Amino acid sequence: MKFRSTRSQETVTPSYALLHGLARDGGLYVPEEFPEQVLSYTDLKEKSYQEIADAVLAYFFTNFTPKVRQKMIDAAYNDQTFRDDRIVPLHSIDTDLSVAELYHGRTLAFKDLALSLFPYLLTAAKIQEEEKRDILILTATSGDTGKAALEGFKDVNGTNIMVFYPSDGVSPMQKQQMQKQEGKNVRVSAIHGNFDDAQSFLKRVFTSEEVNTYAHDHGVLFSSANSINIGRLFPQIAYYVSTWVRLVDNCVIAPDESFDVVVPTGNFGNILAGWFAKKMGAHIGRLICASNRNKVLADFFETGVYDMNRDFYTTDSPSMDILLSSNFERFLFYVAKGDCQRVAQWEKDLQETGKMAVNADELAWLQEDFCGGWIDDDETEAVINHVYNDFGYLLDPHTAVAYGVYLNRHKQGMDQGRHTVIMSTAHPYKFPPVICKALALPSSDDPFAMLQSISSLTGIALPEPLAALQQKPVRFADSIEKEDMKQAVLSFIDDISKKQ
Repeated sequence: MKFRSTRSQETVTPSYALLHGLARDGGLYVPEEFPEQVLSYTDLKEKSYQEIADAVLAYFFTNFTPKVRQKMIDAAYNDQTFRDDRIVPLHSIDTDLSVAELYHGRTLAFKDLALSLFPYLLTAAKIQEEEKRDILILTATSGDTGKAALEGFKDVNGTNIMVFYPSDGVSPMQKQQMQKQEGKNVRVSAIHGNFDDAQSFLKRVFTSEEVNTYAHDHGVLFSSANSINIGRLFPQIAYYVSTWVRLVDNCVIAPDESFDVVVPTGNFGNILAGWFAKKMGAHIGRLICASNRNKVLADFFETGVYDMNRDFYTTDSPSMDILLSSNFERFLFYVAKGDCQRVAQWEKDLQETGKMAVNADELAWLQEDFCGGWIDDDETEAVINHVYNDFGYLLDPHTAVAYGVYLNRHKQGMDQGRHTVIMSTAHPYKFPPVICKALALPSSDDPFAMLQSISSLTGIALPEPLAALQQKPVRFADSIEKEDMKQAVLSFIDDISKKQ
């Protein structure tokens, strides 16, 4: 398997793409030939999550032998990293609706499913490429990616990680997780700006000749843990395939039936992985893109116009507070039928005008698989309240957005009678202020006090990863201007160089 850029004919090996993250021309890596309709239920029935992950990843990471790949998968998905041996358990709400719980990893978010494996992939790729420099992983986060990446890469030899997050754009518990991160090779900084500011800066760093030369001269190579990296994106396909297999194994759907998925969407990596799973053979019907008030994606799937010229909102669902979805470029590559010049023009339009549009035929094509919807914060809180009081099941605000979009479609008769799975992206206890408000519990400046109130009401115990945070000291309390991010990166490079 070779990987190519979305913006040119450049092709590279999987190990090169894993190490470098972004293509030299600024594009994202996609498979040179995507493995379409290669998976079948007959081959996957009753297999474990680990076996399904191997079946999926064998098509993309052909640079690793089956033995090496299996060793990495077994190390990533075990009882040391996931609290449920099913890895992604399904919870049934009613006969027509299931919830895929993606948050049973070390940091209580779906990002763990890829970031538990990614460090092994990156370390092996570094060996294959005979890369002697230290790796510096630069990551922008709207909440969950940062902690999952920090936890995955802490104290990994030859690798360092630096995370930027918006100071007012994450939940108090997400902030605690990052500020108290352990590890000798980690650095965390809040910025006065939003997630798009952080992500745009990092993309400029990856393509900056000046900064890359400085890093090279100091024995450092940049890489990324965001889903622009194939090591983050392609492992996510596995949990969609696993969900499909489990639905059939459990007789929820027949082997020849399809199911819809609703995905709370921000940076477009999660829902794109679902679409890739469908292309590989999983019987997924419609992919429903659920947005909050920052509904640039929901609008696109309705109109074919991606328009960032709008207000940016800080919402109850912070991981979706994004206007520039970085993985969207990969989807556009397939919308353009692999026409990299058209993709490059679209990206230029976005950069220069904040707006791009597909034509009518392209819109009709993508609407065969995708649609969108959105709800606001009041609706999100009402959904959390409704689902808890009616079903005794507690949703985090992102999953509540997905559930709310599903309910609206169901009321309008738009669900086409298929079984639907909501992809639940985080543990509700990561968002205590929103949960307290939704359940009419008293608020507090202390997130742990709020969690105790929630636990007393619901009987849901405080997960150990969050309980342990309370006693840990704050290590990273810095908050910098977004214009100072470059200097922060250069300073970390200097520190890395001194330790070599």
